[in-house]
Amino acid sequence: MSPSPASRPYHHGDLRAALLKSAERTLREKGVGALSLRELARDVGVSHAAPGRHFKDKQALMDALALEGYERLNRSLGTAAARPGLTFEGRMTALARAYLGFAVDNPELLELMFAHKHDPDSSDRLAAAVDQSFGSLTRMVADAQEQGEIIAGDPERITMAVAASLHGLAALIAACALDAEETLSGLHEHVHLLLHGLKPR
Repeated sequence: MSPSPASRPYHHGDLRAALLKSAERTLREKGVGALSLRELARDVGVSHAAPGRHFKDKQALMDALALEGYERLNRSLGTAAARPGLTFEGRMTALARAYLGFAVDNPELLELMFAHKHDPDSSDRLAAAVDQSFGSLTRMVADAQEQGEIIAGDPERITMAVAASLHGLAALIAACALDAEETLSGLHEHVHLLLHGLKPR
């Protein structure tokens, strides 16, 4: 017979993972306003004080969720950016597909990741995670510049324009202004326009 939730044993680190998993489910189903350390404790089956060993308050919990989101996103972006044998446009399309795929699957988490309010204890780690996300794209842009595939200029400014375009698509999908499946299927056209511009040639 399996132990009841209240008596479920947790090894070191397991409770934190269980709380984060429950928190992400709550975020997805009910939104950030429903997140509560006390409710998570009840859901996981531990005392109401137990989450305090891992998260000092709700903001620390939200920051941990955001950081986990960035770690998953960065793994996906890193895999996409490292695909061999693709042109720059192909690599950019793969990276865009990875980003939008994450956004479509995790709209509430992505919104939380871009929230401005963070606990000072988490700020440095979150800033590093954000830098890693943009770093994948910036390195791709800089490499393409070296190969003469795109215009010269500050790679970070070019990255900002690309990131704003992709995040704009994600926001429009989240707002139901664009259909996710249709947007993903036409993503190569969006990237082509982004890279080549609208001026007739």
